[in-house]
Amino acid sequence: MNELKFTGLITEREVIRFTPAGLPIVNAVLQHSSQQIEAGIARLTEFEIAAVAAGEISGRFSSAPLGGAYEFSGFLARKSRNSKSLVFHIIDFRAA
Repeated sequence: MNELKFTGLITEREVIRFTPAGLPIVNAVLQHSSQQIEAGIARLTEFEIAAVAAGEISGRFSSAPLGGAYEFSGFLARKSRNSKSLVFHIIDFRAA
């Protein structure tokens, strides 16, 4: 299973664009910070991740305020066929 859920901020977002097939897409950067327990020890967890919202959700995502905190759900995939970098594909989000 490839499913990722986390709470984060929208720190960067590009304007909506369209693929040659007409699919709306918005690229963004999301930021997360939380405290997790690992092996009984509290650990600060912080990361930034490249994200993309495609299709119907792209319109709602493009109008969400920058800096807003949201609960994101989606999946990870390579940025491109030959890339080793990952991008988070946003399936849904809601205010945190």
